[in-house]
Amino acid sequence: MKTKLKKALESVYLYLMFMFLYVPIAVLMVFSFNKAKSRGVWGGFSLKWYAEMLADSTLMSALRTTLIVGVLSAVISCIIGTAAAIGIQGFRKKKLRNLINEVTNIPMVSSELVIGVSLMLLFIALKIPRGMLTMLLAHITFNIPYVILSVTPKLMQLDNNLYEAAVDLGAKPWYAFKNVVLPEIMPGVINGLLMAFTLSIDDFVISFFTTGNGITNLSIYVYSTAKRLNPKINALSTLMFIVIMLLLIIINKRTSKDKDSNVLIS
Repeated sequence: MKTKLKKALESVYLYLMFMFLYVPIAVLMVFSFNKAKSRGVWGGFSLKWYAEMLADSTLMSALRTTLIVGVLSAVISCIIGTAAAIGIQGFRKKKLRNLINEVTNIPMVSSELVIGVSLMLLFIALKIPRGMLTMLLAHITFNIPYVILSVTPKLMQLDNNLYEAAVDLGAKPWYAFKNVVLPEIMPGVINGLLMAFTLSIDDFVISFFTTGNGITNLSIYVYSTAKRLNPKINALSTLMFIVIMLLLIIINKRTSKDKDSNVLIS
């Protein structure tokens, strides 16, 4: 009896939690198709706000900035993070390797507010004008630890003898890395790339503190217009939610496949 009651309470708690998290998003998505401008009145189904969103030059400029920064930061942080993960795994002393891993994990557990303010003060101290470049550098900075976290498990599963055997057989170091090591760790690299892009397009706090000169991404645009009654925000938020959700589904599916393949191999 107690077990059934416990399961029932757990189910109720789970449903309430999902309702609390996703019902507001569902309401936002429904009202993105509302013909009426009022948020509390349903005026009929319409794609009016999506059309106006696409016609808004300021919003399209913010979208362009978001995509440019997102793609560049994901690619650059993926390259740097992969190289860093390989370098960290190359340390023979386990204590030193663990220490470096803990240091690289600090940005992931630190407050975005602290990171944003710190980077802003750094750019001011270096006299770097805040704009697209500083936002890009900030996104690369907070993306690198996530790439390292994604690539490291694949490197730990890799047999070090494969690389050494390729070199012993006459392969150049770069050729051995490209044709032996990289294919083995590629799932982790791709997951890190997707995760970095997702985090970049979704970031607000760090972007807010590290941008300037009129450079705005989608998250800053939403924040600056959310106080006004602007139904275009509903349409924009709906599209952002769908894109981020699809990326997260892809990452989770790839991660699940990697785990299943590891179980089969073991």
